[in-house]
Amino acid sequence: MIQELLNNLYFCFTPIIHAMKKLILFALSIGFSVITFAQTIKPANAGVTYGKAVTADNALNTDALKQTLSADSVYNGKITGTVVEVCKKKGCFMKLSQINGKPIMVQFTNYEFFMPQNIVGKTVVVEGVAKVKETSVERLRHYAADAGKTKEEIAMIKEPKKDISIMADGVLVVK
Repeated sequence: MIQELLNNLYFCFTPIIHAMKKLILFALSIGFSVITFAQTIKPANAGVTYGKAVTADNALNTDALKQTLSADSVYNGKITGTVVEVCKKKGCFMKLSQINGKPIMVQFTNYEFFMPQNIVGKTVVVEGVAKVKETSVERLRHYAADAGKTKEEIAMIKEPKKDISIMADGVLVVK
C-alpha cells in the first residue's frame, strides 16, 4: 500500500519535476549567455586593437581608397583615416572622414566587436573589404537614429546614397 502511494506521488510530481529542471536549465543558459555576450569595450588609446589584430603598414588613406575604387569594384586591405562619428547606442559602426566631406561607413564583420565612444577624432587603421554600395533610405534613417540625429534630420533623408563602405575585420587605433 505504501509502495503504491509512493508510486502515485512519483507519477503526480514527475511533470512538475521535469518542468522545474527545464526552468533551471533555461535560467542558467540565459545567465551564461548574458555573461558571454556582455563586452567591456576598451577605451580608444593608441595601440589598442578591436577584432582581428591589425598593423598600420601598407594602409591606403581614404583619398587613395576612393581612387582605387573608381578603377576596381572592391578593395581588400587596410585603410587609414580619422573617425568622425560612432554609433551612440553600442558602437556598432563608425565613420571615417574624406576630403569631400562625405564620410565612409565602417561596419564590423558579424558584429564581433564594437567601438568605444571616445574613438571620435582618433586616427585608425581598419582592415577589411571596401566597396561602393548604395544604401537605402530605410537603412540611412536607421543609421541616423543610431547616431542620435533628431527626428527632423531623419525625416530629411529621402534618397538612397552611393557611398564607399567598409566591412572591417579589425581596427587599430594609431593616435
